[in-house]
Parts: sequence; C-alpha cells; structure tokens
Amino acid sequence: MTRLYAQPYDISAVGFYFDSAEDYKTKADKCRNNYGDPVEEFEIQFIDGERIDCAFADAFQLNQVNLVRFFDLVDEWEDHEKIRFIIANGECGYRFNPDTDDIETLEVDIYEVDTLKQLAEQFVDEGLFGEVPKAFESYIDFDAIANDLSVDYAMTDIAGDRLAYRCG
Repeated sequence: MTRLYAQPYDISAVGFYFDSAEDYKTKADKCRNNYGDPVEEFEIQFIDGERIDCAFADAFQLNQVNLVRFFDLVDEWEDHEKIRFIIANGECGYRFNPDTDDIETLEVDIYEVDTLKQLAEQFVDEGLFGEVPKAFESYIDFDAIANDLSVDYAMTDIAGDRLAYRCG
C-alpha cells in the first residue's frame, strides 16, 4: 500500500495522510486553516510503500494535480515499466507522458548488472562481439570493454537494484 502525506503550503493548516485518490479528495475538501478558510494547495510527499513506487513518485514529479494518475499507474504498471519510466524521465531527460505515450516505445536499454564490467562479460557471452574461441577467452580485457561501454552506458540504483542503461 502506498501512503502519502499532503503538506499544506498554508502554514496555519495541518496536513493529512492518505492512501488513495478518493481518500485525498475527501480529506482535502475538509482541510481548513486556523481561520476556517479552505486549504487549496498541498505539497505531496511519499511516506510509505514499495521502494520502486517511491522512486517512481520522484520521477513522476508527484503533485496534487497528477496524484490520481500516479495511483492508477502504481496499480497498472509492472515494476519493469516503472523502472523504464524512472530511467527515461529521471536519467535520460525524456518527457514521457503516460496518458499519450506507450511506455514500451521509450528507447532505453536496461540491464540488471552490478558493473559495466559485468555488462561487458554478458555481451561477450551473448556473442555481441562475435564468436570467441575458448583458447582466447582468458585474454579478453573486460575492463577495457567496460571502459568503452561507459561512453554509451551508465549505472544507476533504483529501489535497491543496480542497473546499467543506455538512452536511445
């Protein structure tokens, strides 16, 4: 369950915790400052939930205008889609709109590895550099390949996972 907090910009008002868009609307409509005036503007803060959803909220630039869509996407999207969005918007600088764009069309390559050296080893194992005879395997300089990969690939941590990525 994702738990958020609505912090009023009005310093004479007290915020509230909420778990859904409906809960937010109900509590926001009742929120008043010390003078009895309705509170209209809130900063939305991620308080508790899955680590991936916390990173997603940050990349989504969660606010009171888009929190309904945020709750929808937290339930609809798989973790790999959230990771793709986080990297595309947070690391690559894309401005992906989940209402009009397809998450699978984002040109982002993602690999679950701890280092670029591991990515280099994976690429060699997959034959990306062609067939490597067994006799030559011990002569491959994976550090040099990793150094070359660092021109196009970068590393990031998302929700405790280490990932290599390349923006298209």
